[in-house]
Amino acid sequence: MEEAAARDGFPIVGPAAGYFCYLIARISDARSVFELGSGFGYSTAWFARAVRENGGGTVHHSVWDEDLSRRARGHLEALGLADLVTFHVGESVAALSATDGTFDLVFNDIDKAAYPASLDVIGARLRPGGVLIVDNVLWSGRIFDDEDQSAATAGVRALTQRVTSSPDWTASVVPIRDGLLVARRN
Repeated sequence: MEEAAARDGFPIVGPAAGYFCYLIARISDARSVFELGSGFGYSTAWFARAVRENGGGTVHHSVWDEDLSRRARGHLEALGLADLVTFHVGESVAALSATDGTFDLVFNDIDKAAYPASLDVIGARLRPGGVLIVDNVLWSGRIFDDEDQSAATAGVRALTQRVTSSPDWTASVVPIRDGLLVARRN
């Protein structure tokens, strides 16, 4: 999967962030994981491995594109992890909202401009004590550029500010790859 991402220029979280996500899922004993923006299944594989080692459960993979979903199915089948994954094709926040139950862990890697609007749905679906991981919160340094007022950069800033200043969350930014926000729902 890493070779395919490099060859095709497809963005993935990469091995360091992937392993960190796996570690957080293992530490939190996550058995129900929802990924918002799952790509072709790279991060899904890390979460599915953790869920399997935690005793089983479900990882929800969500993407807009049927081809990406199909590619993810193939990758996860080859890894022997597809039996742990439920696939959603469509807008990820809507898929989370429409899926029954609460989750132990939510991973957010959707369109950055949509980050702030996703937080209310995430908060409603993440169990108390559950973990939120948000990718790209350093946004290649653009969050520090006062002249960058793009919708994507504003979205990353707004979500990070809301989570880190809210009594509903205990959070920290981990400077792995492009930055991961890790937060516990209080």
